[in-house]
Amino acid sequence: MQLTALFLAFLASANAFTLSPTPQTPSALSASTLDNAIGLTVETGRKCPPLGAKILEGTGPEALSWFENAEIKHGRIAMVATIGFMVQKYGVHFPLYLGPSGSNVFHPESGAAWYLSKSADLTFADVSHMAPLEAVRSVPMAGWLQVLFVAGWFECVAYQRQYNEGGRLPGDYGYDPLGFTKREGGLESPELKSLRVKEIKNGRIAMLAISAWVANEAIPGALPVWHP
Repeated sequence: MQLTALFLAFLASANAFTLSPTPQTPSALSASTLDNAIGLTVETGRKCPPLGAKILEGTGPEALSWFENAEIKHGRIAMVATIGFMVQKYGVHFPLYLGPSGSNVFHPESGAAWYLSKSADLTFADVSHMAPLEAVRSVPMAGWLQVLFVAGWFECVAYQRQYNEGGRLPGDYGYDPLGFTKREGGLESPELKSLRVKEIKNGRIAMLAISAWVANEAIPGALPVWHP
């Protein structure tokens, strides 16, 4: 009886997270719509690649927006990852020191090391001497839980603003402290449209770069070109 009740409760909770059916789009994406998608420039012959067109065949505008949003998000994460990879390789760590006396940027009167985890007796300086993949493995589980919590919270906010509020371009989560989107034309202005294309291109390069760097860390010599 208890097992039955538990099973029914599980089904009820799972049903609560089931998305409501998406209404059918009146018409599928046309070739001209795909070819006018942002990010299709000289590298792709200004046309949607055949594989992309095949994947999106028979879908509506929502599917295209979903893929555009996913690419932008992955590109942003990859750009941050490449910076973090180089910072780790070059041994930069908290606290940061400046000047001939080597004073702490944040607390000049203190030269004490900053702890990444006191329970594991692990400081940022300790981690700075490790290879990137070794540094990842050294972070305690409690640290990864904090990362996952913050990332999950951001995903919930991003999903709410991107899909539930509606009317936003892919990658626009409503966070604009410098007021770029408040200018005339907003994100559709020629200047910001150019910057959006540059962001997509830099994100694509970053995704390739971090994949190659991690592969070289796992298999030394796998990347026969310069890398940090």
